[in-house]
Amino acid sequence: MKRRSFLTSAGVGVAASTLAAPAIAQSQPEIHWRLASSFPKSLDTIYGGADTIAARVAAATDGKFTIRPFAAGEIVPGLQVLDAVQNGTVECGHTATYYYVGKDPTFTFDSTVPFGLNARQQNAWIYSGGGMPLLREFFEGYGVVNFPAGNTGVQMGGWFRKEIKTVEDLKGLKFRIGGFAGQVLAKLGVVPQQIAGGDIYPSLEKGTIDAAEWIGPYDDEKLGFNKVAKYYYYPGWWEGGLNVSLLVNKQQWEQLPKQYKAVLEAACFEANLTMNAKYDAENPAALKRLVGGGAQLRPFPREVMEACYKAATELYDETAKNNPKFAKIYEPWKKFRDDEYLWFRVAENSFDNFAFTAGLKR
Repeated sequence: MKRRSFLTSAGVGVAASTLAAPAIAQSQPEIHWRLASSFPKSLDTIYGGADTIAARVAAATDGKFTIRPFAAGEIVPGLQVLDAVQNGTVECGHTATYYYVGKDPTFTFDSTVPFGLNARQQNAWIYSGGGMPLLREFFEGYGVVNFPAGNTGVQMGGWFRKEIKTVEDLKGLKFRIGGFAGQVLAKLGVVPQQIAGGDIYPSLEKGTIDAAEWIGPYDDEKLGFNKVAKYYYYPGWWEGGLNVSLLVNKQQWEQLPKQYKAVLEAACFEANLTMNAKYDAENPAALKRLVGGGAQLRPFPREVMEACYKAATELYDETAKNNPKFAKIYEPWKKFRDDEYLWFRVAENSFDNFAFTAGLKR
C-alpha cells in the first residue's frame, strides 16, 4: 500500500511540475539570436537596454528564446547596425536610427527631431498618435521591423573648449553631433562630425574636434569629457527625447512563433521605460559631481537658440519638398507636435515652472 501510495504521489508531483513549467517552454522551439548594439558596454544605461531585452526574453521563455547582445565593434562598428540587421549578419540590433539619416533623413522621426518631442511626447506619438504605422511602412523598405526600446530623455548640449556667446562662434566649429541636427548646424557654419560613442573622447582629446555632445551627465562623466573640455552647455535642443530602437530583420521576425513575438515586444516596452527611468535617476548626482569638479555649466544664448530653430524649420521644409517619404511623416508629425505643445504648455509646463522654482526656494 505504501509503495502504491508513493507512486501515486510521485505521479501527481511529476504532473504538477509539468503544468507549472511555462506552456511556452513546453511547446516552442529553441531560437538563438545575436544583437548588435551601437553602444559600448561601459555605458550601462543605453547599452543596458539590450541587456534588459535579452534578460526578459530568456526569462519569459524559460531559456528557449535567447538574444545575445554584442557591443559596438564586436560584430560590426556602432554606426553600421542597420546594415547588419538588413543584410542578415545579425537577427536584430539596438541603435539610434538617426545615425542613418545619410541614407534617408526620414530616419530622424524614429529617433528624435531637433526642437521636436520630449520622451513622453515621442512615446505618445509612436504608440497612440499614429506614428507607428508610418514608421513601420518606412522601415519595411529596408526589410526591418522597428520597436521603441529605450529613451534618454532630454539631453545636454555638449562639451566645448570655448564659450559660445553668439552665432558667429559656431562658424567653423568641428562638433561631434549625431543625426539630423548636424545638418541644421551646418546651415550656421558648424562642421558636424558623426562619431560613435566609444571614439568621441580621443577625438576631443587630440583636438580632431572642438566640441562633442553625447547624452547627459551620467554617461558624459563615464566618458570623461570634462577632462578635455571645460564648458558644458544645455539644453540639447536636437534631442528632446531620443528614442532608441530595436531593429529586427523582417524575415527573422516573420519566422518567430507568435508567443515569442509577444514576449519580444513586451521586453522592448520594458527597456523603453527603464532606460528613461535610470537616466532620470542618475543624472542629477552626476551633474553635481561634474560641476563640483570644475565643469562650467552654461545655457545656450537665446540668440543661438533662435538661429538654430530658424535653421531647423527651414531644413524640414526644404527636405519635405524634395523627399516624399519625409513629407509623408513630417506633416502629421508636425500637427501632433503642435497639439502636444499646446497641451503641455497649459498643464505640464505651468506645473513644472512653478513647482521646480518653488522647490529651489525652500
